[in-house]
Amino acid sequence: MSYHNPYTPPRKSATFDDATLAEIRRAAATGIYDIRGAGTKRKLPHFDDLLFLGASISRYPLEGYREKCDTSVVLGTRFAKKPIRLKTPITIAGMSFGALSGNAKEALGRGATIAGTSTTTGDGGMTDEERGHSEMLVYQYLPSRYGMNPRDLRRADAIEIVIGQGAKPGGGGMLLGQKISDRVAQMRNLPKGIDQRSACRHPDWTGPDDLEIKILELREITDWEKPIYVKVGGSRPYYDTALAVKAGADVVVLDGMQGGTAATQDVFIENVGMPILACIRPAVQALQDLGLHRSVQLIVSGGIRSGADVAKALALGADAVAIGTAALVALGDNDPKWEDEYQKLGTTAGAYDDWHEGKDPAGITTQDPELAARLDPVAAGRRLANYLKVMTLEAQTIARACGKNHLHNLEPEDLCALTMEAAAMAQIPLAGTSWYPGKGGF
Repeated sequence: MSYHNPYTPPRKSATFDDATLAEIRRAAATGIYDIRGAGTKRKLPHFDDLLFLGASISRYPLEGYREKCDTSVVLGTRFAKKPIRLKTPITIAGMSFGALSGNAKEALGRGATIAGTSTTTGDGGMTDEERGHSEMLVYQYLPSRYGMNPRDLRRADAIEIVIGQGAKPGGGGMLLGQKISDRVAQMRNLPKGIDQRSACRHPDWTGPDDLEIKILELREITDWEKPIYVKVGGSRPYYDTALAVKAGADVVVLDGMQGGTAATQDVFIENVGMPILACIRPAVQALQDLGLHRSVQLIVSGGIRSGADVAKALALGADAVAIGTAALVALGDNDPKWEDEYQKLGTTAGAYDDWHEGKDPAGITTQDPELAARLDPVAAGRRLANYLKVMTLEAQTIARACGKNHLHNLEPEDLCALTMEAAAMAQIPLAGTSWYPGKGGF
C-alpha cells in the first residue's frame, strides 16, 4: 500500500526534466534527430561571471568625453599589403545568403558600414548587394566551396578560411530544401529544393601543412593584398591557434560554443565545444609563446551581447570580437511584435530557433519573398549601426573607468571572477583574492 504525503508536492527529476522527456518522446515518435538554429541554451560560465576593477587611488581614471579612448583596430598587419582598418573592434560574423534573406544580408552590410566595421559573407558565396553595401567585406572560404571563385576572392577585403565553428566544431552545416530558392541554388550550384549538408572538412587538405599551401594559394590569387583569417571552433584553442599561425594566418578567429548556427543537430550544439571564456586565454598564450601576440590578431566570438562583453574579451587578450546572433536581434529577429505568428509556429518570441524551416516571421532567416519583404534593409541597417555604436560607447566607458586610453590597453589585471569556474577558465583571480584554480597558493 502506497501513501502520498499531502504536505510534499510531487517532485520532477532534475535529470529527466520536461525538455528531456519531450525530446525522448519526439525521438521515439519520429526516429530522426532534432535540427535547429541558434546556439547552446544551457547555462555556461560566461562574461557575466567577470567584473572590472575600476580605478580609484591605485589607478587613475580618464575623464569621460574629455579624454580620448581609442577604439580602432587594424586587422591583417602580419603579411597583407592592405590590412583592414576598423573604427570599432566589433565585427559582424559570417552568416550566409541562404541561411539569411537578401534583405538581411544587405542590412548587415549597411549597418556595419555606418559603424565603420566589417561584415562577413558566410557560406554560399558573395552577393552583389552585400558587396555593394559593405565598405569592408570578409569572404568566407568554407569546406563546401559554395560560390567560390577567384573574382570574388579579389573583390573581398579579407579572406576567412573556415576550419570550424563554435556551434559545431568538427561538423558541417545544413540548409534544408525549402530555403534553396532559384537564386540560392544557382549561387551554390545545387538543385533547387533539395536538402544540402556542407562538408565538415576541406576536400584538399588533411592537416596544417596543407593549410599552409592553401593560404599561399589564396595570397597568390589576391597578390598578397588581402589579410587571411583562419576560423576555428573552440575545442583545442592553444594548438589550433598555434598551427593556424604557423601555417601563415594574419588573423585567428576563435568561436566558442555560445556562437550560433543556421542549422545543425541539437546534440551538437549542446554537447560539443567549449565556452568562449575557456578559449581566449589558451589562444592568447599560444600567440605569446610564438612572440606574435598583437602581431597576429585574435578575433573571438560566441555569445557577445554588450560593450561589457567586448571589453572583457579584449582585457583577456583579444584584438576584436564578432557578433552574429546579437546582430540578428538588432535587425529585428525574434521581435515580440511578431508574437502571434511565432505562436502559430509553436514557439514564442525569444525562443524561436527553427531557422532552417524558412518561416521566420521577421523576414530574416528565410527565402520566402513575402516574409523577406517585411524587413526594410535601410531601417534594419540603422538599428544595427545604433547597436554597434552603443556597444562601442559601453566598452569605452569601462576602459576609461580603468584608466585606459585605448581598448587594447585593458588587461587581465583589470578583472576579477565571481565563480570558481570562471576564475579557472579565464585564469582571473577570484574576487577578493589573488588566486584562481590551478594557481598555487592564496
